[in-house]
Amino acid sequence: MTGSGPQRIRAVRKRRKSQWRGFLYIAPAMALVIVFFVMPVLFTGWMSLHNWPLMGAARWIGFANYIRMWNDSRFMAALNFTAYYTVIVTIAIFAIAFPLAIFVEKERRFVSTYRTIIFLPVVVGLATASLLWVWLANVDSGFVGPTLRALGLVERSPNIMASFDTAFATIIVMVVWKIAGFTMIILLTGLQAIPSELTEAARIDGAGRWQRFRHLTLPLMRKTIALALIVSVTGSILAFDQFYIMTAGGPQNKMISVVYYIFNQSFVSFNLGYGSALSIVLLAILVAISVVQLWLLRVGEER
Repeated sequence: MTGSGPQRIRAVRKRRKSQWRGFLYIAPAMALVIVFFVMPVLFTGWMSLHNWPLMGAARWIGFANYIRMWNDSRFMAALNFTAYYTVIVTIAIFAIAFPLAIFVEKERRFVSTYRTIIFLPVVVGLATASLLWVWLANVDSGFVGPTLRALGLVERSPNIMASFDTAFATIIVMVVWKIAGFTMIILLTGLQAIPSELTEAARIDGAGRWQRFRHLTLPLMRKTIALALIVSVTGSILAFDQFYIMTAGGPQNKMISVVYYIFNQSFVSFNLGYGSALSIVLLAILVAISVVQLWLLRVGEER
């Protein structure tokens, strides 16, 4: 009995020492998060409570910037367009990436080459890809218009960036071409994590391809799909480069995303306080969407 006390004390000291050692290991990462995320967010929140011009002294106005955005029709239009773009591009990306992941998951001839070719656009920067597609869509020196004219489909090269429908479709195609390979890799990891014994057992039991996909593949890939969905939705809501470079918000200012509008308010109109308030609201929207997606994932697992 007398020896149990010192042993317990040594065990507690050892546990505390191990905890402090673990804290030291994560301290650099925590410092980076605090310096480059927590502090900027707090400072942005502080700015949002001020009338903060680019030059001159800031003036405290409380929640006036947040009240202002509810009556800002242009912000609401940007929010609606961003939601519309997010839904369309996310569906398009998954519609392409999932079949590609299934195609390259099986071991076949040249499968590594296929994976490389499909993933190759991912390494191209989004701004570079946008500039490339601006050239492709150019009326005179591009590729699309002259090709259509050479095939006899049109008499004159159309300016596909002049109307909302064709410009929006062009941006969707560009983003899918750029991002689908990345989503494919995420989904591919989920497919490869499914035990082959389960698939073989389902095949022996007489389950067809669609039955195996619906009742085996999709449930086992729930977490992988959720990860790919969160990444796709978050990236789509934060879309900026393609609209700024390819359309400059046009035609008729119909392609102004939320981030583009924040950029205009902050660095064109120099309303840094209002731009900060918009940024905080956008952050809250992203957090809410991620929480809902994770909650739906947990509900699905409980079933």
